[in-house]
Amino acid sequence: MIPLRDNIPNIKPSYGMWVIISVNTAIFILMLSLSHRELLMMTHVFGMIPARVTDPAWALEIGYAPNWFITLGTHMFLHAGFLHFFLNMWMLWIFGDNVEDVMGTVRFLIFYLLCGLGAVLFHLLFNLNSTIPVIGASGAIAGIMGAYLLLYPHARVVAFIPIFFIPYFFEVPAVVFLGIWILIQVISGVTAAIQHEGAQGIAWWAHIGGFVAGMAMIRLFQKRGACIHCTSLEQWFKDHSYSRRGS
Repeated sequence: MIPLRDNIPNIKPSYGMWVIISVNTAIFILMLSLSHRELLMMTHVFGMIPARVTDPAWALEIGYAPNWFITLGTHMFLHAGFLHFFLNMWMLWIFGDNVEDVMGTVRFLIFYLLCGLGAVLFHLLFNLNSTIPVIGASGAIAGIMGAYLLLYPHARVVAFIPIFFIPYFFEVPAVVFLGIWILIQVISGVTAAIQHEGAQGIAWWAHIGGFVAGMAMIRLFQKRGACIHCTSLEQWFKDHSYSRRGS
């Protein structure tokens, strides 16, 4: 389920969003220029490895520097291939501009980084002994999506699902699109935990943690009166109750 656009126009230029996209793009281009060995080293040095945090003695024995705390930030600027990079930047482009509208550039950048921090700490909580590096902006962008859900539940999102290689296009309220998205993350995270598949590539709990962090922090960062298109999630459900015809 991939979003193509929403119907909420951005009010001001999204400088913060473009700064994030530009930095991620520059680092991804750098990663493309590295050899496999250099790329592996970069991932292990700047990716967040839970065991580096929870077992410092092991980390020193392996040869990691004791500066694991920097990886709580650096991990979110690395990506494991073009698809990982592109989908993250695409989701940020779809939802980020409208969230930045209600904060301003500086607040948006701080909010983004804090969502990424919340995401990786949530992942750490569920993978205390993992030696697999966590990389990617997915957790931070999940925070942007969580904020978007509370700010614009009434927005319309045009998306598509490829069914047997044929794209099926549809339009749904943001609350439905994002609700389905986070439900998939929760189901996948629980399933992976039950089957002990935490090291198989997707940090589901980072997505969940970032989403929750974004929802929890949005009111702290939102400028009063800055969002002319916003409504409350509670109001959306009132407007779309079963006693009325939905849009």
